[in-house]
Amino acid sequence: MPESMVGLKRSHRCTEVSSADIGKTVTVMGWVAKRRNLGALIFVDLRDRSGILQILFDENKLGETNFKKAYQLRSEFVIAVVGTVTKRSGAINPNLATGNIEIVAQQLRILSEAATPPFPIEENISTKEDIRLRYRTLDLRRPDLQRNIMMRSKVATLIRQFMAKEGFLEIETPTLIRSTPEGARDFLVPSRLHAGEFYALPQSPQLFKQLLMCAGYDRYIQLARCYRDEDLRADRQPEFTQVDMELSFVDVDDVIDVNERLLHFIFKEVLNVDVPLPIQRMTWDECMNRFGSDKPDLRFGMELKDISDLVGNCGFSVFTGAIKAGGTVRGINVKGQGGMSRKKIDALTDFAKGYGAKGLAWIALHEDGTVKSSFAKFMTDDEMKAICGRLEAEPGDLLLFAADRRKTVWAVLGALRVELAEQLGMRHKDEYRFLWVTEFPQFEWSDEENRWVAMHHPFTMPMDEDLDRLESDPGSVRAKAYDITLNGVEIGGGSVRIHQADVQERMFAALGISPEDQQKKFGFLLDAFKYGVPPHAGLAYGLDRLVMLMAKADSIRDVIAFPKNKDAVDLMCEAPNTVDAQQLDELHIDVEES
Repeated sequence: MPESMVGLKRSHRCTEVSSADIGKTVTVMGWVAKRRNLGALIFVDLRDRSGILQILFDENKLGETNFKKAYQLRSEFVIAVVGTVTKRSGAINPNLATGNIEIVAQQLRILSEAATPPFPIEENISTKEDIRLRYRTLDLRRPDLQRNIMMRSKVATLIRQFMAKEGFLEIETPTLIRSTPEGARDFLVPSRLHAGEFYALPQSPQLFKQLLMCAGYDRYIQLARCYRDEDLRADRQPEFTQVDMELSFVDVDDVIDVNERLLHFIFKEVLNVDVPLPIQRMTWDECMNRFGSDKPDLRFGMELKDISDLVGNCGFSVFTGAIKAGGTVRGINVKGQGGMSRKKIDALTDFAKGYGAKGLAWIALHEDGTVKSSFAKFMTDDEMKAICGRLEAEPGDLLLFAADRRKTVWAVLGALRVELAEQLGMRHKDEYRFLWVTEFPQFEWSDEENRWVAMHHPFTMPMDEDLDRLESDPGSVRAKAYDITLNGVEIGGGSVRIHQADVQERMFAALGISPEDQQKKFGFLLDAFKYGVPPHAGLAYGLDRLVMLMAKADSIRDVIAFPKNKDAVDLMCEAPNTVDAQQLDELHIDVEES
């Protein structure tokens, strides 16, 4: 029968005990991580969230009753130990904060027994993720996950501290709102009191934080829970946390300034990393042309080079056909990989096809001066030299080319450079390369909807000099939008907002939203604009993504306490699930079996 804690009070967490406490009597509590039986001596590694502390149970000092209890201990038993801090009787463990001390037990209480865990409670285990998520409470005991979750807590605390000093007010916005489907799909919540009507869970607090600026609160901050019904991947979850902010009487540079100082503060306090300021900026056009991505990883090169002007009249129909169709031909230089096998090049071609490529053209420059190519027979010597010169090729390099529509070529080569960098070990997790991406297109064309859609959202202010083209040439309009990226991941995005009612109505019209729908969907915002709106701008970070990169984790699931799996299922509590017929009746819902 497990014992109670009556008469005991924990004096220290495990790693709060140090050599300064030698000779003192302490009380520690935690989980049995390991147990080693040496006959009259039993060693136990006691674990809590702070770390590991070695406990020595000596039969001659502990007494028969307590020693029998020590003999019963197994992995994950929860125990309380009263004992004396001493120098280690055995070898010092330099890998532990408490590696030079141990506790010689005087008293032991077993507070809770434990069944054998389905996987080891250790760092960096190879257990399948779905099993770990099914037993998430056990998974969360692992020291690496505990460090991640504690780091997340520290980051959140520091953000609040910094923003409060900068004059931001933490204000909560609603989580039951109306559906405004201009973006990802909403999660809908049926109303019991209003039959046939639904709330939506917020994809972001966007409209409410703009309304707070209309209400005069000047600077707002919130660690907001947000929800998007979209397909998942390593850096997405159906529910996530935004570090959401909005500022009045500001422009782009003001928002960037406060956020650069915030990032510098967080990285210094948490990781002792100095983020160089100012952070590099690059326009969206430059990002796409150089890296094929609007969230480029700057830890390595392999920049895209346009060779369209060199091959427009060559004998290779793949290149000339793409250019005549209005497309482009671009390449990357994979330094030092000229000896790559044909099998690996074919595998890269298959990878590229996954991003829309019809194939990959290539030139391999071997160290001995020989050159092999998939298309050299169609080219003149001068054309080949010009191509190699444009890509700054040297003996030992591998050149890869894509020819197609500009958007497809960007996608193919942008993904290919990241894949190659991963294969070649060029994406070092201890290096942090930030980038501001600015001047995004205001719109992008949706073939699915056959209309222009907002690249960010319909409340983003166009660049002042582009406003007069909002109706006549929407595809050329740039936005006062900015993303902050880190190591090839977008960690935050924002924009200057439209604060003039007439510009907002023009924006809605450009998106094909009729005046009637404008009023129906966004009337509360447009009405607020009638009564004096300050110029305002904001930004929101994905807290999960930011902490994932700081913790050097591979997935945001490793920095969220209770995440969903890749199918948006909580395997631990089995959600989503069916509900009682009575609950459905109260919500006026009929469920049809498929």
